[in-house]
Amino acid sequence: MPSAREMRMRIRSVKNISQVTRALEAVSASKVRKAVAAVQATRPYATKAWQVLTHIAGQPGQATLHPLLSRRPEVRNVLVVVISSDRGLAGAYNTNIIRYATQRFEGLTANVSYIAVGRKGRDMLLRRRKQVIAEFSNLPPAPSFADVSAIGRLAVDDFLNGVADEVWLVYTDFINMVRQEPVVRKLLPLEIGEAQDRVQVFEHQHLKAAYIYEPGEREILDNIIPRFTALQVYQAILEAQASEHAARMVAMRNATDNALELVGQLQLDYNKARQQTITNDLLDIAGGAEALARANAQQ
Repeated sequence: MPSAREMRMRIRSVKNISQVTRALEAVSASKVRKAVAAVQATRPYATKAWQVLTHIAGQPGQATLHPLLSRRPEVRNVLVVVISSDRGLAGAYNTNIIRYATQRFEGLTANVSYIAVGRKGRDMLLRRRKQVIAEFSNLPPAPSFADVSAIGRLAVDDFLNGVADEVWLVYTDFINMVRQEPVVRKLLPLEIGEAQDRVQVFEHQHLKAAYIYEPGEREILDNIIPRFTALQVYQAILEAQASEHAARMVAMRNATDNALELVGQLQLDYNKARQQTITNDLLDIAGGAEALARANAQQ
């Protein structure tokens, strides 16, 4: 059994850890509120953008409207954008999203390459010996569209140049503070069935009238389709950041509760050890007094 001094040192160490985890929980709680506010502010715009893309993809001859809408006859190369975090201490957040992404594309006959957003995801993919062609880390705490637009541009350029025949997006969707779900979605080429699953119910969603483009169809589509595609990457990063902070807050709360429970158990064991020490000392004193009394009686 450890000595009383060792138990006191362990109790002090666990208490210090609980103070750190409580502080991290408070920081994550502050960050998650800001992240959720950013997600809720951009969701309507991102959803409306998907509605526009869905309408375009549903028009007759959509494959000839823009190269980003045309399907390849054979899928040989698949590009996957995986969004994770730069820091740990978020429970199973990073492990779950990387496991989900690798299992989802494990059985494909096509060559699968990855764009890693987040240092943790990059490291896990490299340890699993996956092909990582690019990585983006150290994003700002509150990224703007300009901060992450390079990710969307890279995916669009690879698709247009024939480097990738399909582009997929894997991230963690923020549901609430205790629930975050991994999601996989096809970015390119845009398909009408895939896009409708992502668009919320709007009053005019089922209108199928063809668009009249002014001043020119090609010029407009060259601007809105790549930009709206990059916007979905931006929205996914905001969702992933909110999920990360929520997962870290819950993980730190659980760690604090476990530390306090461990402190209580250690304190109980320490009190038992002290009580046992005091009992042993009293027994020694009583035994010595009895021995001294017997010696005096014999004299």
